[in-house]
Parts: sequence; C-alpha cells; structure tokens
Amino acid sequence: MKTIEYRIFSIKKSIPKNIKILAVSKNQDIFSIKKVYQTGHRDFGENYIQEMILKYKKLPKDIRWHMIGRIQSNKLKYIVPFINLIHSVQRIEHLKIINKEALKYNRIINCLLQIKICNEKNKSGITNKKVHEILENDHYKNMKNVKIIGLMGMATFNGSIQKIRHEFDYLNKIYNECKNKYKYSVLSMGMSRDYPIAIECGSTLIRLGTFFFGKKNIQ
Repeated sequence: MKTIEYRIFSIKKSIPKNIKILAVSKNQDIFSIKKVYQTGHRDFGENYIQEMILKYKKLPKDIRWHMIGRIQSNKLKYIVPFINLIHSVQRIEHLKIINKEALKYNRIINCLLQIKICNEKNKSGITNKKVHEILENDHYKNMKNVKIIGLMGMATFNGSIQKIRHEFDYLNKIYNECKNKYKYSVLSMGMSRDYPIAIECGSTLIRLGTFFFGKKNIQ
C-alpha cells in the first residue's frame, strides 16, 4: 500500500502548479489529517460543520478550512471565526448570516456559489439564473463582510467521460460569463474520480479525498 506521503507527492507532481488542491478530510481521524499536514499541505475540506469544529480545535491553527458540504443555516455562525472558504452557498439568506457573523470578527469571508450541473437527486445547487439573482441582489451588494469569488459544482458520479465533460464545460461557461463582471477567481470542480477532466475544462481548485487518504474516504 502506498504511503500518504507518496500519494501526495505523486498527485502534486502530476497537476499544474496553478491548480489548488483541497484535501477532503471528511470522515478522517485526527491522526490521518496530521500525516497529510506534516507533508506541508494546508487546505482541508469538510462536509459537516460539527465535525469541522472538532477538528479545528484539535489541529494546528494554520490549516485553511473549507466548507464543501450542504450548509446548515443555524450552525454557520460557529465556523465564521476561522473558515477560509465556503464552497456551497445557495441562498441569499446564507450570505446574510455569514455577513452578520463576520462583522463581529472583523473578517471578510470568501464564498462560492454551488451550481447544479447534473441530474442526481443527492447533488444540490442553484441555476445560472439564480446566480445572477443573488449577485444583483441589493442586500448582497451592500454586504461588507462576505464576498463571492467563484463557483462550485459536482458532476455525475458514474457518468461517462462525455457526460462529465459536458457538465464541467457548462459550469466553466457560467464561470467565464461571471469572471470579469464579478471578479471571480475560483472554479471549484473535480474530485478524485474526475479531476483530470475538470482540469481540462478549466477548474482552478480540485477536491481530492481518496488520493490523499486512501479508499476509506468515499470521495
């Protein structure tokens, strides 16, 4: 079995330097995360706020935490003091909560809007039309402590290469339509099973679980 160090070295060597890699650490124990941390990696992604908070308390404070799971509005306030990037915003109400809480800590929280690019019921997200509704909303325009810097999406789990490429191309099209107007810089798409296609389709940030931690992590 290949070591974590070897897997991380191999994946980073094979990916263009301009692509940010997020280690998906959901369901992983503290020991496993520390092993990845000790290789110099600092960006980790979690699906559940409570799990992230527990890990934040036990792990080094220079870790850059990313929220990639479905947002629970009543728990958002607990990650605002330390979160680096929230990938899964889908409602203006989420932004209102983040902005209100971030003001208390004098922070500006970067966020991504999650777009639904496949037909799977377990994958959520908003439409292209909704993206513009949020960005042109007067409430958002007046927010000082939250900033949308890009988009995130997930392709069909077991789709064909053609289908996955079509979904990523669609998300990249929306991203490019918004990039200059809204000063976007992050397109978060691609996981362990489809990241090469995502990179070809313009991803700037990939989310890898299996490549960092092995098959225990389903991503």
